[in-house]
Amino acid sequence: MPRATPDIPNASMADIAFLLLVFFLVTTTVANDRGLQIQLPPPPEALPPDMDIKIQERNLFKIQVNSFDNVLVEGNPFTGTPEELSEMVREFVLNNGADPNSSDSPEKAIVSYKTDRGTSHKKFIEILDAVQKAYYQIYADNAGVSVKKWLELSSDLMDPENRRLYDIGRGKRPDGTPEYPMNLSIAEPTKAGGN
Repeated sequence: MPRATPDIPNASMADIAFLLLVFFLVTTTVANDRGLQIQLPPPPEALPPDMDIKIQERNLFKIQVNSFDNVLVEGNPFTGTPEELSEMVREFVLNNGADPNSSDSPEKAIVSYKTDRGTSHKKFIEILDAVQKAYYQIYADNAGVSVKKWLELSSDLMDPENRRLYDIGRGKRPDGTPEYPMNLSIAEPTKAGGN
């Protein structure tokens, strides 16, 4: 008489695999990437239709990057380091009308940043970081702390001491507006070159 081969019960294998899948989906945590910290302007439909903003040319600090990652600052080729660009932005913002070819005040100073569609992400972020670093340096100097400390305290504004230093750094006025707003205008990229 032939021997019967024993069967392995596998009817519940699909159920076990499904339960394991659900278990790992529920218990896994996904890192939350915060991305770029940029405050977006209101949508065009939220602005009044007759709103026409006039900005004096001297209050604009223009940075342009083409599809070959070449940088123009105020219409002149720029081959310096990001630290040098940061210092230029800082001097422009803190001019307070001293130089007639530069900004009237930190409140009116606007950094205009325009790229090309072919500009690399690396160059875009490098220039953006340099501009933001200039503002962070201004805030840190006003608060009497290092830039690293400024970034740490600005991430936890629930702490009263951090909030106090943050307000000092931004130059908070009695009406709540900052004396040193980060006026950064990022224009839509042109389609002149690249992809």
